[in-house]
Amino acid sequence: MSVKKAYSIKNVINTRFKTIEVEGQWKAAIGTPELSGSWFIYGAPKNGKTSFAMKLAKYLTQYKRVAYNSVEEGLSLSIQNAMKRENMLEVGGKMILLEKEDTEAMIKRLSHKKSPDIIFLDSVQFAELTFADYKKIKTIFKDKLFIYISHVEGRVPEGRVARRIWRDANIAIRVEGFCAFPVGRFGGGKPIIISKEKAEEYWGVKLENLMNK
Repeated sequence: MSVKKAYSIKNVINTRFKTIEVEGQWKAAIGTPELSGSWFIYGAPKNGKTSFAMKLAKYLTQYKRVAYNSVEEGLSLSIQNAMKRENMLEVGGKMILLEKEDTEAMIKRLSHKKSPDIIFLDSVQFAELTFADYKKIKTIFKDKLFIYISHVEGRVPEGRVARRIWRDANIAIRVEGFCAFPVGRFGGGKPIIISKEKAEEYWGVKLENLMNK
């Protein structure tokens, strides 16, 4: 059995990582994150989870090509409506929709040159993803960013696999009442409002108070 390489403190300090220099509300929410690893979005149905995922996907097309693997809904009216709400036509060819692509097919696609660098997987539960699948994807595609979307039980991700991914993710974003509440390893932490009107109706407070929740 071979011994893995050990790094000196100088090696660690001098290592450079690919980051995304996000701006504005995204900077306040997620800081300056790495362009690799995993992020995790979770929330109950009809709380703005898909709308937030589309909003984030649209923003990230400024940096890299994005794929949205709609395992749960496929090419559906609700996905179409979510794209219309965010005016996704503006991204042009920088984003593609994958229709219910299973893990092996997705791995095969992403192994090709010039494949997308940022991949949304919606959802962990419908993809029937195992934690071994998750680790395999993370090992093969060390330079890609995977953003997993999950259902919830109460206020935590539904199922053991989803909870293990949640704990491992660099950024976790809970969506509730049309607000996104990020917690991550790169700074940020300020909520993002998905829909001002629906959020104020859900929480029963004005927008300025929502931002301090």
